[in-house]
Amino acid sequence: MTVQELPGAAAYRPTPPPAWKPLTDPAPLLPDPEPYRVLGTDAAADADPALLLRLYTELVRGRRYNAQATALTKQGRLAVYPSSTGQEACEIAAALVLEERDWLFPSYRDTLAAVARGLDPVEALTLLRGDRHTGYDPREHRIAPLCTPLATQLPHAVGLAHAARLKGDDVVALAMVGDGGTSEGDFHEALNFAAVWRAPVVFLVQNNGFAISVPLAKQTAAPSLAHKAVGYGMPGRLVDGNDAAAVHQVLGEAVARARRGEGPTLVEAVTYRMDAHTNADDATRYRGDSEVEAWRAHDPIRLLERELTGRGLLDDDGIVAAKEAADVMAAGLRERMNADPVLDPMSLFAHVYAEQTEQLREQAARLRVELEAEHDQHDDDAEERR
Repeated sequence: MTVQELPGAAAYRPTPPPAWKPLTDPAPLLPDPEPYRVLGTDAAADADPALLLRLYTELVRGRRYNAQATALTKQGRLAVYPSSTGQEACEIAAALVLEERDWLFPSYRDTLAAVARGLDPVEALTLLRGDRHTGYDPREHRIAPLCTPLATQLPHAVGLAHAARLKGDDVVALAMVGDGGTSEGDFHEALNFAAVWRAPVVFLVQNNGFAISVPLAKQTAAPSLAHKAVGYGMPGRLVDGNDAAAVHQVLGEAVARARRGEGPTLVEAVTYRMDAHTNADDATRYRGDSEVEAWRAHDPIRLLERELTGRGLLDDDGIVAAKEAADVMAAGLRERMNADPVLDPMSLFAHVYAEQTEQLREQAARLRVELEAEHDQHDDDAEERR
């Protein structure tokens, strides 16, 4: 029997349940039509000079870090490196707005954010050289593993933040993702859960124009990525991603909002990837030099340097000092990365489970036997040569 054959079916007139009505007024959630800026505007006068100088120092160090890491790939010391040159303002601001108790959830391109948060520069590259596990202890640094799969770190950030709130811990999670990651299902799931649970999470989308070679226009028809926030019931903020002071302010407001229990925020930082996607990519196949040069005029270091020198907060000596400090960091990084690591194959079985499974114990035992046999053979060969 169909619904139409049921007694009284002709008189049935379905009406939408109350849930069809908007749960939230969308107007306050909409981003501004233009990216928010501080540098070069009247708002710059209110910016903390000490913060601006710290941002500048970190930007210079970050640019040098990118250059050194890229060079290490050419020398065979790194398997791959996704440079964030041009995006340093997003990276540094994301690290500096967080308290020590907060958590950072980076993507594979966000090594600068991890280093600015206090991670050893070598440990930030360990994963990219094909070495052990994450390369660092996420709990110790409150930095989740650098995430190579697109957007999978976003639901993890929501889960951690929601769990922290249930426990009564005053913790905010800041999750970083590229524009390409917003096309993944994990992006939708994370934002939806975060908004429904009002989890203390801030989502930072670094819109650098391309998902490898795919331009933003082929990923979305939305007015901006920040507009996507409205569909989930959270505020969307649009900011100039090359304006370090603006990114720091917008992220700081979002973190404070989350800490007050007012829920998540989606921040889109409009920036540009000056280098190729990675050292394995040929960016000339999908963008022209003129486009790259146009963005060089909006370089985050140049913007901040112009503001600081114009206000008398930075002189030539200060510029030289920042560059020299960055060179010292790069020299130490280069020296340590050029040293071959001492690897223990048995460490493959560490940090997989808190308590090893029977299968892992069996595999470890087999490998131990093979290593001992290889060691004995090496000793025998050495004895014969003598």
